[in-house]
Amino acid sequence: MTSKQHKRTLLKLSGEALMGDDAFGINRSTIVRMTEEVAEVVAMGVQLAIVIGGGNIFRGVAPGAQGMDRATADYMGMMATVMNSLALQDALKHRGVDARVQSALNIEQVVEPYIRPKALRYLEEGKVVIFAAGTGNPFFTTDTAAALRGAEIGAEIVLKATKVDGIYTADPKKDPSATRYHKISFDEAIGKRLEIMDATAFALCRDQKLPIRVFSINKPGALKRAVSGEDEGTLVHV
Repeated sequence: MTSKQHKRTLLKLSGEALMGDDAFGINRSTIVRMTEEVAEVVAMGVQLAIVIGGGNIFRGVAPGAQGMDRATADYMGMMATVMNSLALQDALKHRGVDARVQSALNIEQVVEPYIRPKALRYLEEGKVVIFAAGTGNPFFTTDTAAALRGAEIGAEIVLKATKVDGIYTADPKKDPSATRYHKISFDEAIGKRLEIMDATAFALCRDQKLPIRVFSINKPGALKRAVSGEDEGTLVHV
């Protein structure tokens, strides 16, 4: 894939990415730094949509969730993503970036519902669209929500932002000789049993020929380089 700017991009942020060095919750300095990076790519003319996980908030109540019904726990997790989405929207507002939150769950007193044509219009107007509450269904992860929303809005790529700067041949923390894949095909990743996204999300991206780039959100300027199609992290392609 040649280096080029992705005009419409879906950014998948893990909830843990908002924690910084905290045990759970939202680290203010971390979210402010992220908004700076988001503002930078929006200023480039990129149409950016974001899906955020809720693990950072849900982790705080995890001990109490042990033995809980899976569907109930998943709905709690969806509500955590709404909280994260509102926090990011507020931080972007203070940075001067116009953002809208759309929720897959119907809570109109707090955020507007997900409506695809309206989301597309917001993107075309240069607004950041934050998709909250996953797919709105239990048993589906926010990875699947990112793949689904990415396909629905016609994104050119899904950027999966994590704490690791790409996909490695082995765990770099355990094996110093592990090397990073610069790019790898979907079929190769499946053959090597690399855990990039959950199986449903990964299959959807593959079927829709929607590439995935895995990169570290903690590296300064990494988001801009990933959006620009530079060799940042690992590109998973058809």
